[in-house]
Parts: sequence; C-alpha cells; structure tokens
Amino acid sequence: MVETVRPCIGPPPGRRRALNRLAGAAAIAAATATGALPGTAGAREAYPSKPIRFIVPYANGGPLDQAARVLAEQMRSTLGQPVIVENKPGAGGNIGADMVAKAEPDGYSIVMGAVATHAINPYLFKKMPYDANEDFTPITRVALVPNVLVVSPAWASREKIDSVAALTGYAKAHPGKLNYGSGGNGSAGHLAGELFKSMAGIDMVHVPYKGAAPAKLELMSGEIQLMFDNLASATPQIRAGQLKALAVTTPERAEAQADLPTVAESGVPGFDISTWFGIFGPAGLPAPVLDKLYQASVAALKAPDVVSALDTMGARPAPMDPKAFGDYIRDEQRKYEVIVKQSGATVD
Repeated sequence: MVETVRPCIGPPPGRRRALNRLAGAAAIAAATATGALPGTAGAREAYPSKPIRFIVPYANGGPLDQAARVLAEQMRSTLGQPVIVENKPGAGGNIGADMVAKAEPDGYSIVMGAVATHAINPYLFKKMPYDANEDFTPITRVALVPNVLVVSPAWASREKIDSVAALTGYAKAHPGKLNYGSGGNGSAGHLAGELFKSMAGIDMVHVPYKGAAPAKLELMSGEIQLMFDNLASATPQIRAGQLKALAVTTPERAEAQADLPTVAESGVPGFDISTWFGIFGPAGLPAPVLDKLYQASVAALKAPDVVSALDTMGARPAPMDPKAFGDYIRDEQRKYEVIVKQSGATVD
C-alpha cells in the first residue's frame, strides 16, 4: 500500500528555509562571541560535545541502515562522540528526511538521504514536506550501488536473448510484447525501465508489484520477461542460474560482476542509472561543523570494515565534497524529473 505524505506541520518550506538560515547565522554569531566554534580562541565547547543523531529514513536491516551503522561506528572514533542511528521509515523516505530538514542546524541531526529522498520524490509525490535543495546541507555522497538488467533464463534461451542488443532487437520486432516488472510505480526499477525504453527506442509494458521480491519471483517463473534489480539483491539468483544478467546500469562495470558489460557499452550510449546515498544536515550548518562532519565521513569511508560492508551490498564508496555533492544532486534531479514525467507515475 502506498503511503500518503501528510502536509507538514509548521512553517511552509520557504519560510522554514529562511528561519533555518537565520538560526544558523545566529548560532555562528553566538558561538563566535562565546568561543564555542571549533578553532576559536578560548573555546568553551568544541563541536561535537554530545551524541549525534543519524536518521535513516528507511526500515532497519536495509542497505542504507547497514551502511549507516558501520559508518556511525567509524565516525564515532573520529568525532569523539556517539553517532546514534535511528530508523524513521515511511512515505518513501520523506518522513525521516523531513525530521532533519526541520532540525536545528547545529550538527547534531544528520540523515542518510538517497536518490529517492532527494532526486526522485520531489517529482513523484504531489505534496512534499520539504525542499530537497533549500532545506538541507549536503555533506558527502557515501556510495553508489549498481542495478542490473536481468531476464527470465527460459524465455531468453527460447528467444536467443544473450545481450542487450539482442533484447532491444527483439523489442523492436515485437513492440509492446515485452513485460518488465518492478517493485511498484515510481520505484527505482520502474524508472530504470522507463529510461531504458526512452533511450533504446523500444516499447515495453510496465508491470508493478508490491515490492521487488514478488517481481523477481514472477520473473524467475517466466510470467514477465525482464526487470532492473539491485545487483546485490539479484546476485544469488544470477549465480544459481535462476536469473540471466545482461548488463549493469552504471557507467563503469561493477567490481562484483566484472564480466558483465554496462548497458551503455552494450548499445545504449549514455545510459546511467544507479542507487546512491549520502549524508545531509539541515540547511544553515555552520562551515566549521560541516567541515568536521565531512572529514569524519570521508575518513570512515576509508575504513576496511566500511569498505567490506559496502562491498557485500555490491556498493562502492563514492565520497564527494559538499559542493560537488550538491551539484551532483541537481544533475540527478534534472534527469529524474524527465523520467518521472515520462513514466506518468505519481504518489498522492
């Protein structure tokens, strides 16, 4: 069941952004006057002086939750304070993200945002409780997770589909006959399929399911012909021969499946769609606090435990400085605005 985003309680996003900026400026002025900012003479209370709340806007046990927990442990050793992960799922990640959008810009509330919360949902949801650009301070991108184009092995064998080129050739010869599944309208798999349709110049029928798992079961049974799935999630079925992988969706090949070509190198130049996630604070974070969080995050991403944990998800560390991350998000928004409009997907 699709959750409904309730109108936010409190100031509208525009006014809240102004209030956040004023609060941030006031905090900097007050901290400077009292010597509380890191690096000021006679500092009374250098940041951080208490635990940091790290919101994960999705359920416990998922990829973002796992990544946040290993990162939190490493960041604790750098920052000298506990970084406490809290799961606040709901509304496609909007509920948890909005908690940080409304938080004080003091560095004690951060969120593990993602492609959904900051690039897809602004165009998918008719009502958003926050502005993905104006209500947040990007800290760093954390990781990229490739998706993979998989097909039904029995169908692929029967139709001699062994590559992306063969798949697109079949689709052009049989317009509207291919069914691709996804975890639901507006899901990553749905939007990847829409981008593939557009860029490959083919016609396919989208079949939404209540989650990626049932879609994958239907694919393995041959009820649908293809889907775009998370590489880490699909790898066990690929290795067991229950799914046939044709290509990964990132510009570069995935280390976990280095023999798989990319969609871009397989006849659809420029194709690039992947899951990413990163750390954000509220708008108006003081520069010294932002820098400290950025440095701690990047140091954590180099830790062997973090690299290993990301690797098990098929992800790779992909840090960016705050400005570059902000620019990257705006590029992603431009891409997904077009894809979401083409798909016709909306959430009330």
